[in-house]
Amino acid sequence: MVYFVGAGTGAVDLITVRGKKLLEMADVVIYAGSLVNTELLEYTGKTCRIHNSAKMTLEEVIEVVKQAEAEGKTTVRLHTGDPSVYGAVREQMDILEELGIAYESCPGVSACFGAAASLNIEYTLPGISQSLIITRMEGKTSVPEAESIESLAAHKASMAIYLSTGMLKELSERLIKGGYLPGTPAAIVYKATWTEEEAYLCTVETLAETAKAHNITKTALVLAGDAIAHQNYKRSRLYAPDFETEFREKKI
Repeated sequence: MVYFVGAGTGAVDLITVRGKKLLEMADVVIYAGSLVNTELLEYTGKTCRIHNSAKMTLEEVIEVVKQAEAEGKTTVRLHTGDPSVYGAVREQMDILEELGIAYESCPGVSACFGAAASLNIEYTLPGISQSLIITRMEGKTSVPEAESIESLAAHKASMAIYLSTGMLKELSERLIKGGYLPGTPAAIVYKATWTEEEAYLCTVETLAETAKAHNITKTALVLAGDAIAHQNYKRSRLYAPDFETEFREKKI
């Protein structure tokens, strides 16, 4: 059996209870070594075989899984954040299906939610934004044309932009071209929830200079949108005294 487990945002105690239990019972762990906090591996047993997938190809990962299956072992494939966001898990699952190997997924906390917690941000403020767009700039891996930064910025919703720290000048230009005002609130969060976390508020226009001032070149998340500043929003109707729900009558 193979379990795809989300390691969470970085802090050891932000893995799910289920994820921790799966690590404790694993015979083999294949972890994303370039991003996963290695302190999580301390949850594994003394006899657990551990592999760093940062040094492996997809085919090599599958070979480790096949060997574990042949031995009747349980494998945990430990991914950063939540496996469903930039986890490259579908290609692994398809091969496992072809091989007749059973698998399950265990969700984790993605970086955009760790960053929001660190900054005490609500992405979906009434009257400001009711959507969160999770995306990235195209780099070595392309992005569908319909999902360009400009087209997504046109919505002026809250945005969490992954894997783009090395292209911040271009990112700013494209966000502004798409519709954000230069002074739109933004933030750069380096290694959200890790002990070495750094978080800086800025604007869409000053993303590059903010990163340069603090020597941030990778492993950071960019947030953009008026919700970052949490100003001029409307109070939620859900808790308004004149709003009736299935569970509460109007108070006025």
